[in-house]
Amino acid sequence: MKGEKQNIATLLTGNPYPGRGIVSGMSADGKCACFAYFIMGRSENSRNRVLEEREGALFTRAFDESKVKDPSLIIYPAMRRVKGDVIVTNGDQTDTVFHALQAGKGFFEALESREYEPDEPNYTPRISALLHLSARPFSYDMSILKRGSAGECLRLRYSYEGQAGVGHFIHTYLTDGDPLPSFEGDPKPVLIPAEIDAFAPALWAALDEQNKISLFVRYFNLETGEQTTRLFNKNQRSSK
Repeated sequence: MKGEKQNIATLLTGNPYPGRGIVSGMSADGKCACFAYFIMGRSENSRNRVLEEREGALFTRAFDESKVKDPSLIIYPAMRRVKGDVIVTNGDQTDTVFHALQAGKGFFEALESREYEPDEPNYTPRISALLHLSARPFSYDMSILKRGSAGECLRLRYSYEGQAGVGHFIHTYLTDGDPLPSFEGDPKPVLIPAEIDAFAPALWAALDEQNKISLFVRYFNLETGEQTTRLFNKNQRSSK
């Protein structure tokens, strides 16, 4: 039913390829803002990745540098902090938003300079979120830039006031296909548990085993500023 909050694991289970996804929202106890970001891949080039946090930012990185064929759309900063806000995106528009916010511009204004990805025939949507951690009440914005039927860029904008136990979920593709069908509709309302360990492992388990690559989940305590993080990478280096 439209507008009904669902368990994100239920939404994802059985879907072989939702692509890349962003969840933004607030924990059920109302104490934490949170986001999740996952990446998936079908090709060897796409699967050759991990998520890695460096200097307070989150990046995609090649797992095996010798196998990289085209880094242009698979290697990018996925999360950055700026002026009390958190930017999360599925591409290098993270930096576009970061520099715009530093210059005093807005989230949606920054994305006016970007369009969907040029990866014909899929034309992958650019999905983005901005969490206003210092705002009271807590709020967040989300954006989808996708290709229209005539090749135009559809600019979908959403703004939400934080609600305990509620998040919104967007992803790049409806499911697998050739070409890949783009995400349709508005962000899906999902349930956000109070505890990160009731959310992150269930989300990781629900992603298709063959195609999932990485997942990063972070809860921000809105009173103390404390951060709690869970990171899953399918590609793991040997400890030997």
